[in-house]
Amino acid sequence: MLDELTRVRYEKRGRVAHVTLDRPDVLNAMDLRMHEELAAIWDDFEADDEIWVGVLTGAGDRAFSVGQDLKELVRRIESGEQQQGPPATFGSRGRPGWPRLTERFSLAKPLIARVNGYALGGGFELALACDVVLAAEHAEFALPEARLGLVAGAGGVFRLARQAPYRVALGYLMTGRRMPASRAYELGLVNEVVPADRLDECLDGWLADMLRCAPLSLRAVKEAAAASVTMPLEQAFATRYASEERRMRSADAEEGPRSFVEKRDPIWRGE
Repeated sequence: MLDELTRVRYEKRGRVAHVTLDRPDVLNAMDLRMHEELAAIWDDFEADDEIWVGVLTGAGDRAFSVGQDLKELVRRIESGEQQQGPPATFGSRGRPGWPRLTERFSLAKPLIARVNGYALGGGFELALACDVVLAAEHAEFALPEARLGLVAGAGGVFRLARQAPYRVALGYLMTGRRMPASRAYELGLVNEVVPADRLDECLDGWLADMLRCAPLSLRAVKEAAAASVTMPLEQAFATRYASEERRMRSADAEEGPRSFVEKRDPIWRGE
């Protein structure tokens, strides 16, 4: 599948994988073909030990993604194809591209969303599934599904209610109102907002800081934080985390303290 990509650009630069939704003519709307391509990309991203961090963005300066390709959806409805699939419920099991990013709950490597423009519907859901979100000042976020008789079933209902104050989240979910980047930052949904012409500079800074850290430490942090966020604190301390057990037995766990004592930069091996 990776040699047949038409909807997504996938580039590896050093330790970083860059994934670009590449349908700028339709504001990077996601059709079934795109979901299939993304599934193959996420499989490769996770399996490649040479890659430590990922960046997800959209082509052009108008949109990260406006979500589901509604023209394709209407064609599927009119052909009866939409009714032949699995029940219209939360998640994508049984559909092309499963498991999609929004359901890859065990994805270990850190992922940064670079949002330059609209992140609507499924596009916002993708951003919510990333670990760090960087946005241009003109970016806008929304989950407008209810206005279309739909629901934010790719995790938007769940993640927004967990990542923003509950009543605020319901307000956006029940109105479909758009949220400017500045408001998303106030709510803690975005890590940094910068002018559009500084977005890549901002991204480079975050990548540089992440790559200074041990890759296994980043994975341990991500797993422990995600797994424990709803646990009582005592249970969180007592739980075993696979990524942390791998890190604590790794060569990098020795390299870090040793490099500090020897007053040099650490040389991470990811093992």
